Amino acid sequence: MILLINACVKENSRTKRIADKLLEKLDGEVLEVKLEDISFPKTDEKFLAYRDDCIARCDFTDEYFDLAKNFAKADKIVIAAPYYDLSFPASLKQYIEHINVLGITFEYTDEGYPKPLCKADKLYYATTAGGAYVPEEFGYGYIKALAQNFYGIKKCEKIQAVGLDVVGADVEAIVNECIDKINI
Repeated sequence: MILLINACVKENSRTKRIADKLLEKLDGEVLEVKLEDISFPKTDEKFLAYRDDCIARCDFTDEYFDLAKNFAKADKIVIAAPYYDLSFPASLKQYIEHINVLGITFEYTDEGYPKPLCKADKLYYATTAGGAYVPEEFGYGYIKALAQNFYGIKKCEKIQAVGLDVVGADVEAIVNECIDKINI
């Protein structure tokens, strides 16, 4: 199963268009998690106490844990996240906070290091940016570090189209060139 984590909100999202072309090339069953449709619980003391109690009892029957279970069992993961305000949309950060579940996506070794529990062999990160300044560490780098060091997904690939809102840019040409370079 391919898990699509869709952080795009615009109807004609350029990022989603690229991700969709990638999915066509991956050719498999896709489960889409559309982040704008999720009402993440408020992370307050009461919620954390409930969540920590469930984790301590290894009781993951609450549907809240379905996001983490789907992430852990995915064969491949595609994240579609436009570059907003020097990073990715806040909903993606919320998603990450809620899939980090001890006993589902990772556990700790006796020495205190994370031990991955995720099945995916590759994570793709599709992104677009209006400008040309897109430092890796502000978005993709964070996701890549988590994937490789926490979830055990060693192969990560960024697929990006940048400079889309620069005056005079040929948006279609830039997006199509990005799509043409997708090599599976």
